[in-house]
Amino acid sequence: MGYRTTGVVGRQAEQLAFDYLIERGLRPVARNFHSRGGEIDLIMLDGNCLTFIEVRYRAATTFIAASHTVDHRKQRKIIRTAAMFIARNRRFSAYTMRFDVVAIEGPAEQTVEWIQDAFRPNNSTL
Repeated sequence: MGYRTTGVVGRQAEQLAFDYLIERGLRPVARNFHSRGGEIDLIMLDGNCLTFIEVRYRAATTFIAASHTVDHRKQRKIIRTAAMFIARNRRFSAYTMRFDVVAIEGPAEQTVEWIQDAFRPNNSTL
């Protein structure tokens, strides 16, 4: 497949996840939202639920699956960044909120696993 930078691979994985979720009826709100504390890859509406989505990619699952790479430290960063998003976008403050992970594995035949409600703020020590 040739040499690809991490940034290119990451953008391709995010686009694949975005397309996958759009096909399942989610509506885009924001992509790559940044705040001082971190970044959220995708923010989408799933019905009346505001969904913060972390996209993870692994070419091989020899050591650890992509879905297991969102540790408590990363969860805390995502939760803090989500709070910043809500503070800056008050119109979403009344929505139910959820934290999902989209795990993409394999360089050739990629598999996509959408883990809804992958973690909750009360499960991650702030």
